[in-house]
Amino acid sequence: MNGVDQQPAPGRRERKKAELRTRISDVATALFLERGFDAVSVTEIAEAADVARPTVFAHFARKEDLLFDRYPEAEALVVTAVTDRPAGTSAVAALSELMIKLADEGHPLSTIRSRFAAFWRLVESSRALQSRARELLDHLEQAIAAAMEATGVPDARLTAALAVAAYRTVHLESIRRILAGDDEAEVAADHRTRIGSALARVTSGAGR
Repeated sequence: MNGVDQQPAPGRRERKKAELRTRISDVATALFLERGFDAVSVTEIAEAADVARPTVFAHFARKEDLLFDRYPEAEALVVTAVTDRPAGTSAVAALSELMIKLADEGHPLSTIRSRFAAFWRLVESSRALQSRARELLDHLEQAIAAAMEATGVPDARLTAALAVAAYRTVHLESIRRILAGDDEAEVAADHRTRIGSALARVTSGAGR
């Protein structure tokens, strides 16, 4: 996205902080996948990552966020897609283009590939993770609504809610198929088509 590409490169301190955050998350995710989310404590994660327990919470407000560590990136991408969309492109169409692009790339934020099956099985196994996933989706919807309001989209909150609901429906069905062992290429192709179709309906209904 243009808005992201034009941001200045982070300084050394910011890079080190980002690297540490990623390392802690990677260690935590490996432990969660090995033993289950509820069976791993933050203290164990800190010890495995060779950091102090307060350091973990300095980077992650909640234990669940150690797994959903890419949420800030997801929010930045969708907000930029809306605010930096080309003239004449609706906000929902811009979101559709982004989601299709991420799916085509097999991007981790799309998660429609068989290599992400273990991640989703882990989420399925924990009510805490499921609850946090819903909360983060609500936060994402609010961020999209704010971006739409800032760029003059009529009924921004309703439009954002419809767009998120449409995408969520498509995404959950694709995840279900991945977990069922359906052909990855077929799931990805159907996912792409269904995103475009679902969000086009929102666009036509919202008019923007």
